Amino acid sequence: MTVMTSGQPADTGEAAADVLLVEDRGPVRVLTLNRPDKLNALNTALTRALSTALTAAEDDREVRAVVLTGAGRGFCSGADLSEFSTLTPDEPDAVLERAALTAHLQTQMQRMGTPVVSAVRGAAVGGGAGLAIGADMAIAGTDLKFGYPELRHSIVPALVMTGLQRHLGRKLAFELISTGRLLSASEAAAHGLVNRVVEPDQVVETALGTAERWAAVESRAIHAAKDLFYRVADLPTEAAMRAGQDVNALMRGFRR
Repeated sequence: MTVMTSGQPADTGEAAADVLLVEDRGPVRVLTLNRPDKLNALNTALTRALSTALTAAEDDREVRAVVLTGAGRGFCSGADLSEFSTLTPDEPDAVLERAALTAHLQTQMQRMGTPVVSAVRGAAVGGGAGLAIGADMAIAGTDLKFGYPELRHSIVPALVMTGLQRHLGRKLAFELISTGRLLSASEAAAHGLVNRVVEPDQVVETALGTAERWAAVESRAIHAAKDLFYRVADLPTEAAMRAGQDVNALMRGFRR
């Protein structure tokens, strides 16, 4: 078992090597958000470290699947509000850089060829909710609290709204962002936000089981299937079928 760390220094002086844990379990890479005292809130250092680690996993041919989880009692409490004092209209370059970094991370997992499953327990709110459902599959603990409470802090959930809209019907999505109501694990499963609900202490192992099944599949085939899956979602039926025909021809070379 190989254990690595990743990250860059945070403005707060927090040790960057500690904000994200990276562990290889055979062909599965486990990425663990590691700010448990802050409920794994996404400061700039952690956001950048996670994006860098996802890119590294995608580039590593030995990594066949990824599990994303959080240390401690919660998955991720969203953006670290303590950084907002420096992200003001007086610092437009910093604001734009952070927004670009966050937007990239929120869509990065679905743009990867390598499949990603989130292992989510406790709080998954705001940007953390976006990460949870930004993975290709999600395993949730029975203690899940999922939602978008940003407006309670006079913040607009701008960079996570696209992902939420694509996963939920408009009425419920608007209810979540406008009232801050949190969904339970059973509600999240009923609305298709998570694939399975298990006891909190079984979340990571269950997600690993999913990742190991992916890892057993021919990597070119699963990469092509994932790419096609997300491409056809945004295409008219005729164009989607043409894309499927192209992959159908390509896959003949995937058989071992």
